[in-house]
Amino acid sequence: MQRNLIAILRGVRPDEAEAVTAAIIDAGISRIEVPLNSPEPLRSIEIMARAFSDVAQIGAGTVLTVEQVAAVSAAGGSFVVSPNCFSDVIEATRMRGMGSFPGVLTPSECFTALRCGATALKVFPATMMGIEGLKAIRAVLPAGTQVLMVGGVDDSNFAQWLAAGADGFGIGSALYKPGKRVADVAAAAQRMVAAYDQYHGGQ
Repeated sequence: MQRNLIAILRGVRPDEAEAVTAAIIDAGISRIEVPLNSPEPLRSIEIMARAFSDVAQIGAGTVLTVEQVAAVSAAGGSFVVSPNCFSDVIEATRMRGMGSFPGVLTPSECFTALRCGATALKVFPATMMGIEGLKAIRAVLPAGTQVLMVGGVDDSNFAQWLAAGADGFGIGSALYKPGKRVADVAAAAQRMVAAYDQYHGGQ
């Protein structure tokens, strides 16, 4: 089952990347992001992609430039996530055949991202748009647009967001923080998957 969840491993180190990723994949999340403001992020992506690219999508977050897109691709990443909507980054990502998840918050940013070929919209920070904002913006987006909520989302509020029109989530500090034990990351990932599946199982 391909769940519409992205595990955000901000701060992960290369020496722990493989173990943490294995735990998250075992829990049922198969799209994993290493933000570029982590220690040696490209090295972590390289390690993760080499070990898990046959069973998971490994990508980068906080990607701000075309040059960074190229570096992520060279490291084996298969998707790019950004905190902002920058057309050059979206287009460069898609030209390389990678998934593009640009950060958006306004209708203008949403439609700009879609026009440039974004794979899905990353609403960030989700708490700023809010449930009512998501309902309003979902009403004008083209049918089939994938919308992922990021920032302040976790297993306690998945159901509210999904009912309002979200398709999935990027999960950061609720899942992983630097220094967190692998066992605790695994337990958190299992909770996220259970909450996501519970909603979809009832639909």
